[in-house]
Amino acid sequence: MKVNILCIGDIVGRPGRRILSEKLKAFIAERNIDCVIANAENSAGGSGITPPIYEKLLRCGINLITLGDHTYRKKDIIPVLENGTNIVRPANLSELAAGKGFATFKTGKGVAVTVVSLIGRIFMKPADCPYNAVEKILARLAGSGGIIFVDFHAEATSEKAAMGYFLDGRVSCVFGTHTHVPTADEKILPKGTAYITDVGMTGAHNSIIGRNVESVLKSFRTQMPYPYEVATGDVRMNACLVEVNGDTKKAEKIERIMIKADNDERLGYDEDDGRPEYLNAF
Repeated sequence: MKVNILCIGDIVGRPGRRILSEKLKAFIAERNIDCVIANAENSAGGSGITPPIYEKLLRCGINLITLGDHTYRKKDIIPVLENGTNIVRPANLSELAAGKGFATFKTGKGVAVTVVSLIGRIFMKPADCPYNAVEKILARLAGSGGIIFVDFHAEATSEKAAMGYFLDGRVSCVFGTHTHVPTADEKILPKGTAYITDVGMTGAHNSIIGRNVESVLKSFRTQMPYPYEVATGDVRMNACLVEVNGDTKKAEKIERIMIKADNDERLGYDEDDGRPEYLNAF
């Protein structure tokens, strides 16, 4: 039995959400996808996620939601993190941090898919050891018989590659998020784990990683804070599609996916985004 799992890269603001609402369900049907995992830590105005957006993403066809360094940017998501069974924050944050480090979805084929969220430590804010965190989770999941995917939300490509080889043969897939730029290194590792350094971004690609070009340039050139508005042109969905053997839990195929919107997205913020935040660094 083959299980098809789609991993969607960082959803950035309303343009990213809109292309999912327009394209995702048809793609799920076309490719016989059994489970959809999406990183949504930038889905609310480019930074964080809100409860209404969380609900909208589930209605688009997403089954499991992962987050990253902007997990707590919108504080009203904390009750969802505590009570939701399909949304996770990085497992190697403090044990006292709100939310869970892994979540499980049971597919229509009866096979369970678990996603584990981890965050990197190179060029990132301080976090606990991701290797120790995932070891503890794998010990808890031992004997469950399910498929395990790991979203490693990290900046450094070497750190992501190291995690891929560390987990090779122990999970079905390690996919990277955070940099918003898709990499062309998708592969099956020697022991049967699918790997890609970064699946890319779901949002406006006529941008600087999803944000308005002029605002980001002003910030870099002047070192002054500017509002990093979400960009709106050339909207695309970046993802990877992984085919897993439901019996062995080994990955058999990984494919990069890029879907373009029919028309350029010309929508800015909506009421679920909150106001643009003034940032002087990504």
